[in-house]
Amino acid sequence: MFKRAFLVVFATGIGHVAVMPASAAEDVETKVRQCAACHGENGVPTDPKAIPVIWGQEQSYLMKQMRDFRNGERKSAIMSPIAKDLAEEDLRKIAAFFAAKSWPTKRASAKAPAPPKGIAQCQACHLPNFQGGMPAPRLAGLSYEYLVAAMRAFGAHSRRTSEPTTSTCRDSCERCPSTSAMPSRATFRHCDEIEVSRN
Repeated sequence: MFKRAFLVVFATGIGHVAVMPASAAEDVETKVRQCAACHGENGVPTDPKAIPVIWGQEQSYLMKQMRDFRNGERKSAIMSPIAKDLAEEDLRKIAAFFAAKSWPTKRASAKAPAPPKGIAQCQACHLPNFQGGMPAPRLAGLSYEYLVAAMRAFGAHSRRTSEPTTSTCRDSCERCPSTSAMPSRATFRHCDEIEVSRN
């Protein structure tokens, strides 16, 4: 948990550090309690196949997703009702809260699987080890099932984000076999099992 005196957060898209008083920190912690019901008390989702890890995820990405849920640009029977009553400042604080957490550790394979063919187009935005960086989210450590579902949604045009990201993801995913049939686990195991350290 955060110290009662201060909470250090990184402002979206800004390189400086902001400090919030104890009352603000407690207010954020109150707002994020309901998140643990699905995303987990220790950062491990209750159902990793359907729910993403948000601890340690890119702050700008978390902010964008919550804003999209609030504005109706991204649909979810669970997230949309939660986000619709959150003010812009709430979104910033919540995104910073989870981005400052450590990505949950996971036992790595004895030998990392070889990157599948064609994955270089993903690395251009998600970076070589899939650790993510503004504005692309971290993929390393997300489950195989979640990754495939997300790719299918982009390929089927049922999931969008801001341009040019939507077009890039859609075009890449349309060429992926996951849009027509479930690929072998080895195809996405590279992201599922890879370990990335975050400082």
